[in-house]
Amino acid sequence: MTTTKKAWKLQDFTAHTADVKCLGLGHKSGRVMVTGGEDRKVNLWSVGKPHCIMSLTGHTTSVESVRFGQDEELVVAGSLSGALKVWDLEQAKILRTLTGHQSGIKSLDFHPYGNYVASGSMDCNVKLWDVRRKGCIYTYKSHTNCVNCLRFTPDGQWIASASEDNTIKIWDLTAGKLLTELKLHRGPVNVVEFHPSDLLLASGSSDKTVKFWDLETFQCISSSDLDKHPIRSITFHPEGTCLYSACGDSLKVYGWEPFVCYDVVPIAWSEVGDMAIANSQLITASYSKTNVSTFVVDLNKVAPTGVVSRSDDTKAPNRMTSSSGRRSFITDRPPTSSSREANFTSIPKLSSEPKRSDTPPDPKGPDKSDNTEEDSMTSQADIQNQDDYRRIFKENSKNPNGRARVEPFQPPLEDDSPEPVKVVPGPAVKKEISPRIKPVPQKVPVKESVSSSVQASDFLPKQKAPSDLSEPDVMDMLTKGHNTMIMVLQQRSRNLQVVRAMWTSGNTKTAIDSAISMKDMAVMVDLLNIINSRASLWNLDLCCLLLPQLKEIMNSKYESHVITAANSIKLVLRNFGALIKANMEEPPSSTVDISREERHKKCLACYTILSSIKSTIQSTHTSVTAKLAGVFREIMLLMVSLD
Repeated sequence: MTTTKKAWKLQDFTAHTADVKCLGLGHKSGRVMVTGGEDRKVNLWSVGKPHCIMSLTGHTTSVESVRFGQDEELVVAGSLSGALKVWDLEQAKILRTLTGHQSGIKSLDFHPYGNYVASGSMDCNVKLWDVRRKGCIYTYKSHTNCVNCLRFTPDGQWIASASEDNTIKIWDLTAGKLLTELKLHRGPVNVVEFHPSDLLLASGSSDKTVKFWDLETFQCISSSDLDKHPIRSITFHPEGTCLYSACGDSLKVYGWEPFVCYDVVPIAWSEVGDMAIANSQLITASYSKTNVSTFVVDLNKVAPTGVVSRSDDTKAPNRMTSSSGRRSFITDRPPTSSSREANFTSIPKLSSEPKRSDTPPDPKGPDKSDNTEEDSMTSQADIQNQDDYRRIFKENSKNPNGRARVEPFQPPLEDDSPEPVKVVPGPAVKKEISPRIKPVPQKVPVKESVSSSVQASDFLPKQKAPSDLSEPDVMDMLTKGHNTMIMVLQQRSRNLQVVRAMWTSGNTKTAIDSAISMKDMAVMVDLLNIINSRASLWNLDLCCLLLPQLKEIMNSKYESHVITAANSIKLVLRNFGALIKANMEEPPSSTVDISREERHKKCLACYTILSSIKSTIQSTHTSVTAKLAGVFREIMLLMVSLD
């Protein structure tokens, strides 16, 4: 039986044990998906199947952004702490861990040619990374708020950054400078996409509009009507015929010269995270809380590539091009060091120069070393479904033409009664029975791009000799990183002011709860330094509240943080160790003593966490400084009171 469905839900399943924070589809095949969650995991899926293929662990904070590489063999994930991890899916191993951002990473993109990744952060900066050298090539500083989206041009010479500050900035990578700033949006810009061939950019914003920008004149050539919802996901048709915009409860199809809405397809999705096109089908993925849903739109039934919408009698042209004959991106070969000039003749004069990165590339050449031992120990790839893994990453890797062609998804029949949605347990349920894939022991070099001629130096502006530096250049070098540190300290000051306001109102517990909810370890340490100096503030309730935080701070990389947490633990053991031990026995069931039962539960919770802290100290005491070793010995002596 034939069907006339334009769109349908493909699946709905539980993807993580905590809220899903981000997802990304493989744009080459449209058949793989990666998700990141508050459970600190990166999970890999085959679209249409509810079983996790691979679970990637190693992040210490929530995973805020994920992105596939061009060939879907690499995945990069950014966390709330500002760290990036690059994974080799074919080898099932961690490739690189990159650090440098001062705050959470909200956007990522792979360069179309070389082994380069761009990241945008809540610290307002855009960083360009060389995966082979394991370092930051350049830091682009100009935004005044979080960077929501990053996209490289098809030729890899420019990058567009969209920000919460309502602007879009376009950077010339070969010159290392800002080309232009696009300012017409009246709300945060959530997403940008380049046309697959023409010098055209589309942007979607929380001001509920989609705008189209001519990249020869850097002018807005058209804008959509005001939608009911913010625009969070857009994508061009691979042939450049139209733009698809996912917003609210519908998919809208736009043309831009002149602006026209070709079709509207109602779809009951939530927040769409990404879209990909394969086999004349638009695959979309949305997420809500711990669940992920995928949808399919048959583009053969959607105008202008399919039938013309009944609400629009205008026949769509086969190709949307500017009346002036807009130039195209030159993608026959990537830019090289011998062709450093941009491929466009109408680039405006370069303006503000970005600041140099704190971690420039090693002038001696690429670092060929494999993963560090720490990466291998802390970051693991657990294969959950061996059959799907082999089908996607092993069997197809032998095919010189890439992954095997997959058949389009089939829609349900019109007369089929809808089946109830089955929520399938995520990877946490399967973890115990799934085999663990350990990192490959032999060294596996980073895969070279199709263009080995792309070098890190192509992205760097010509450096001046020290004698040629002007006074502003010298001041810039001296104050490098100053603005970022000021922003961090200002945020910490605001958080402490909030805690202080609650503290002075007389509600100590509310103030501590507020500090914990901020998830800022530095604020927590500042608060502990105050509490440690006032032993009278401590009680059993405060011990139950703070001990989980103390356990986390004990794992900090900063010695001062660990010492503060250790001082708090010593205070708890001195003042409450005997009380905790005395109340470990469960009250007799023959009598009712509510206060004693509550005290027993609190003491049992404190004992459990203190025992965990003891185990942590025992496993790390040989690898710490002499100062920490002395503090740890004091704690272990006090722990005797619990035995």
